[in-house]
Amino acid sequence: MIEKLNTLETGLRGIPVGYCPTSYVDPEKGLFYGEYPIREVAFWEPEEVLYLLIHGERGSQTEVKEFSAQLKKEEVLSKESIRAIEGLPKQGDPMKLFSAALLLLGTLEGKGDYRADCIALIAKIPHLTAILINHHGGFGRTPSPDKNLSYMDNFVHMLRIPNTDSERLRKILTLYNILHYDHGGGNLSTFVGKAVASGLEDLFGSIAAAMSALAGPRHGKANQESLHFVKQAFDACKGDGNEENIEAFLREKIFNKELIFGFGHAVLRVEDPRATVQYELAEKLYPDHPLVKIALLLRKVGPRVLKENPKISNPYPNVDAISGTLLTAAGFTQNVYYTPLFGLSRSCGIAIQIVYERCYAREGRGTPIVRPKYIYKPYKR
Repeated sequence: MIEKLNTLETGLRGIPVGYCPTSYVDPEKGLFYGEYPIREVAFWEPEEVLYLLIHGERGSQTEVKEFSAQLKKEEVLSKESIRAIEGLPKQGDPMKLFSAALLLLGTLEGKGDYRADCIALIAKIPHLTAILINHHGGFGRTPSPDKNLSYMDNFVHMLRIPNTDSERLRKILTLYNILHYDHGGGNLSTFVGKAVASGLEDLFGSIAAAMSALAGPRHGKANQESLHFVKQAFDACKGDGNEENIEAFLREKIFNKELIFGFGHAVLRVEDPRATVQYELAEKLYPDHPLVKIALLLRKVGPRVLKENPKISNPYPNVDAISGTLLTAAGFTQNVYYTPLFGLSRSCGIAIQIVYERCYAREGRGTPIVRPKYIYKPYKR
């Protein structure tokens, strides 16, 4: 038997393994939700975008209103779930608590039905995330969801982060939420969630596993690393950022073989449109913020410097390049919670994809259990 050795130990990069019914990434045009480019849906209401991902088409005003009402019926966690989440230890990274909270929610409120649990998770994840952040950060008790507020307005209402620019933070978090719902079927967290569900684990357990995958610095935590990178650039320039100083900073990083965070993408060959809309919002809301100025200089100088390396296929900013800076500018400076914010959003897209694979794929039979082949290869330790 002749093995295709060029596919081994590559992280399955670029190897087709299934279908994604919700979104795709075009190398030159960026992320699409269904047939809509992300730039077009970025400023829709979250309920409109979630309806699109679930149904594959944009809903009418009546349909979206009915869908919103459906979410409203399930948005409140039970008292038992709240007590369980608030009983979690506060030590360590909050993403560990996030995964644990999802397991607790599934244990206490899961229905054991992928379709029903998907809607329940989408409805409840803002309440769960707010409770977790408030508990872990010691920001006080979380108010109940307000039946008169929309999906992300409710999340901001429940979030007790102090000293934030609340109205602008609402705009930023709503955009952040929409931009991170989905990203094709093969990113690590989505693949892990679907792989776990292929063994017929329930939805909440599968999403908990997906969030553990999201937690790493090569995936969801990259937003925190990118903010740290912007702050390093600010310190290196001693607060007096200009193109010359930024270029010197980048060249020193490259010379020392250090990572350039916030740039590059596995599929894209242009600036990530999700980054573009965030840059535009940052320039509109916080043009004079010192970190925003540095992030904008990195956006301008970074591609020019990185293009000098012929091995770099995409020298342009990705979604993480500006998101943490934008949140910081709004007063949300506790960057340890940026990845849970990512999880708040991405868990919805993953849940929708799991429903497809378990309930609709292969004419309703569902995809088989994930079982790739590994070839025995001894090595000396």
